[in-house]
Amino acid sequence: MTEEFLLLNPGPVPITDEVRTAMDEGMVSHRSSEFEAVYERAQNGLDYVFERSSLDGKPTSSGGTSLILNGTATMGMEAAVANLVDEDSEVVSLVNGKFGRRFARIADRYCDCTRVEATWGESFDMDAVREAITDETDVVTLVNNETSTGLLNPTEAVGEIADEYDARFVVDGVTSIGGDVLRVDDWNIDIAITDGQKALAAPPGISALYVTDDVVDDFDGESAPFYEDLDWHLRKAESHQTPFTSAVPLFRALAVAVEQIEEEGMPDRIERHRGQAAAFREGFTAMGLELFADADGPTEYSNTLTAIALPDSVREAPEEFFGAVEERNVSISGGQAHLGGDIFRVSNMGNLTADQILRGVRTVGEAMEEVGVDVDVDEGVAAAREQL
Repeated sequence: MTEEFLLLNPGPVPITDEVRTAMDEGMVSHRSSEFEAVYERAQNGLDYVFERSSLDGKPTSSGGTSLILNGTATMGMEAAVANLVDEDSEVVSLVNGKFGRRFARIADRYCDCTRVEATWGESFDMDAVREAITDETDVVTLVNNETSTGLLNPTEAVGEIADEYDARFVVDGVTSIGGDVLRVDDWNIDIAITDGQKALAAPPGISALYVTDDVVDDFDGESAPFYEDLDWHLRKAESHQTPFTSAVPLFRALAVAVEQIEEEGMPDRIERHRGQAAAFREGFTAMGLELFADADGPTEYSNTLTAIALPDSVREAPEEFFGAVEERNVSISGGQAHLGGDIFRVSNMGNLTADQILRGVRTVGEAMEEVGVDVDVDEGVAAAREQL
């Protein structure tokens, strides 16, 4: 009998029945009191996630506001940059993967952008980071968890340098917030960005920003795209509204998703994500595969996403391996950009169970065997189970 479909892509991730059901409720006006109550629930839950993503659950921010956006996190990335710069500004963007590159491409549209680049999957040279950030730097952008490679970047260390030069620090926490630690004040973060479809385990199409009280006075909504004027979003958020028509079903789903996170508790959720990511790493390496990213230097392996190098023989026809995975009713992701055909990636974001993690390990191992790779599936599953 075919096993139930298992989605292990790094977004969208599986959603719970309660989140799915929330979208089926009857439609209401986005200017109604009923919708305002939904927005307030979602905002309160997001405040909890943004402000208490620590292993002890204590507050990590002295004050800020969660803003919900009718769009995925790329909209949030652009909004954060565009509201803080003008054509004479300088942004320093750290790039060691696809999403760091996306931040830099966004900044290029608005002002002068200096890139600090590292090979995808490798750590930044912190001396180069310190050299690039100067008194002329207005904004520093960083991807906390680089989904394209499976690395957790040195957010605290970069934030310290940005703070030293009075630069605003904008952090893409899209695939870490809701699944790993985020310390707003300790890391000198001014704006943090996340996405519903990632570790929050909500549907795609909705995202959120956390803007600290200190950064609000720096916003210039007139310089930003009309739809992304954060001054306007902040004013409307005071009455639990968005400036424009809200995606009512998605807001309902997000409200339930963040309430489920609060029910689990961020400390327990973080520990669960860390254990599951470790199980993927231990399981795949025990069966004979190799991790793609290099966690030497001021980086660590991601706790929500695992990237594995495809064996040379598989790279000759990677579609056969991915097809063998798909035949087992499991969905995983390949590499992005120039890493296409070189790696595969699996997510443990959201609400996956231990059994689903083990099935992911077993499925990859069986698919590798099917395409002729000599792996020890039983050893991999056993190592993953022991970690869990």
